Amino acid sequence: MGYSHKNSKGITYFLHQRGKLFYFSKSEDESIDLPAGYEIVENSRTGLPMLKKKQ
Repeated sequence: MGYSHKNSKGITYFLHQRGKLFYFSKSEDESIDLPAGYEIVENSRTGLPMLKKKQ
């Protein structure tokens, strides 16, 4: 089981990767762990999680 994030609206998203692209999906299939050096931020308007490099 990979990394999951429950947003402020109560929906659970799972982290996926396709090449160099990271994205969140409601599907748990083939989810990955959170890569080192990244953090999760949430869009305050839509509630969608996003991956952001730590500074």
